[in-house]
This record gives sequence, C-alpha cells and structure tokens, in this order.
Amino acid sequence: MEKSTFVRETYRQPRAAARITARKWFTEYPKAAYWTQVESWRLLDGDVVEFTMRRLPSAD
Repeated sequence: MEKSTFVRETYRQPRAAARITARKWFTEYPKAAYWTQVESWRLLDGDVVEFTMRRLPSAD
C-alpha cells in the first residue's frame, strides 16, 4: 500500500468552531507553500460540520 504524500486530519465540530479550525490551518500552513485545502466536508445534524483538512508535511 502506497503512503500518502499529504497530512490529513478530520474534525467534527459546530460550524463556528469549524471555521476557526480551518482558518488556523491556513494561517499555520499557507496554501501556496503547503497546498493546504479543505479536502472534503459535510453538514451533520445540529449544525455540526465534519471536514478533512489536507496539507503537505513540509514547505520544501
């Protein structure tokens, strides 16, 4: 099995907290250097968002 090049982390948070978490990722790991992105997301009951953030392990 081939190991992924990307670091991924999945969260399940209320909408407001999810926005804060995603902003932190983009601040800590700028998109231009780390290819940071929200890989997938879905809205769950109770205004909870499940989402996966993805980035490169380093900016090299």
